[in-house]
Amino acid sequence: MSIQHIKGSLLEAEQAVHEFLSSEESLAQINAFVNILETAFTTGKKVYSAGNGGSHCDAMHFAEEWTGRYRKDRKPLPAIAFADPSHMSCTSNDYGFEFVFQRMVEAFGETGDVFVGITTSGNSKNILLAAETAKKKGMKVIGLLGKDGGKMKELCDVAIIAPGKTTDRIQELHIKVIHIAIECTERRLFPELY
Repeated sequence: MSIQHIKGSLLEAEQAVHEFLSSEESLAQINAFVNILETAFTTGKKVYSAGNGGSHCDAMHFAEEWTGRYRKDRKPLPAIAFADPSHMSCTSNDYGFEFVFQRMVEAFGETGDVFVGITTSGNSKNILLAAETAKKKGMKVIGLLGKDGGKMKELCDVAIIAPGKTTDRIQELHIKVIHIAIECTERRLFPELY
């Protein structure tokens, strides 16, 4: 029985990838994400990311690939995840958890910077407030979303909506989008390395 469950899970993941790959809109949104990242990095802007739970880990993974190393040795690029535990505990205690990312956008975000909000429901209040603040500051807003995109979809310059009935399938597609966006941007910025 467990082998059947394993196979079933893999087939479900394969179906989600196939559905995503078959959507010209999804592919165009990923390309638009890459265009925004390329513009930000070539014009001296910064990229910020945030999420909750597994999406919080994805936001950190996204940022460290820019400041560290992805596939090739190259200069670090200015990206950071809003993940400081002292800030998170202070802000959630003093203002409420819905403000943990909004306060960081308010403190650091500048016109032309990029905010990447990751929410599988598209309705995480703390991501929505951060996106609203980013828009007011003239930042580009990218959403890695799930289901129907939720309220976040309307706040995004680029909304990438992963198909999937469950959070895990959506997150699996989000990490693929993250890796593809990083690879494509890196290839554009550092063609001599490829």
